Amino acid sequence: MSRRGETIELAVLGLLHEGPMHGYELRKRLNLMLGWGRVLSYGSLYPTLKKMLRGNLIEESTSSTVTTSRRPRIVYQVTDAGTREFERLMSEVGPAAWEDDNFDIRFAFFGRTDMEIRLRVLEGRRIRLQERLDRVQRELQMTEKEVDRYAAELQRHGVESVEREVRWLSDLINAERGLSAGQPMVPPPDSSTAPQT
Repeated sequence: MSRRGETIELAVLGLLHEGPMHGYELRKRLNLMLGWGRVLSYGSLYPTLKKMLRGNLIEESTSSTVTTSRRPRIVYQVTDAGTREFERLMSEVGPAAWEDDNFDIRFAFFGRTDMEIRLRVLEGRRIRLQERLDRVQRELQMTEKEVDRYAAELQRHGVESVEREVRWLSDLINAERGLSAGQPMVPPPDSSTAPQT
């Protein structure tokens, strides 16, 4: 399965743990979760739902609510196999867990994840972003004299965005470690440093 397909599957399973939903509601909630830059079409959602139905991860039933089209509305709900698959996906701590395509969705469901797994994913994400930051800063220094001011400004903006996310992750990691030491969870000092999805 493609990485995007796995991300959609993880998000669907996570959302269906909140309760049964029909396709329209799933798409609306997924688009809110994925952010404005990654809008999900029905052409991506329904093939994933059909695959998940064949894999017995979800099941469908018809809604008893009356609709204007007089067609019964199909509602999806997670199965026991889907719950196990969601737990398996959420327990993965390798590079796919902290890559851009997957991290935001996993983070949205962190409340259902063991603290050690959360820490490993957050630390992996921070390391990956620190590597990206180092590379971008080197490139910025090398190209500052070769590009016009707008291209240089765009590069600086990229550096600042990654620096902001690294600080945010560091605050989250420190809060998680404090939680494991028995201290109460304190939100990071500046919520404006959270990444924008």
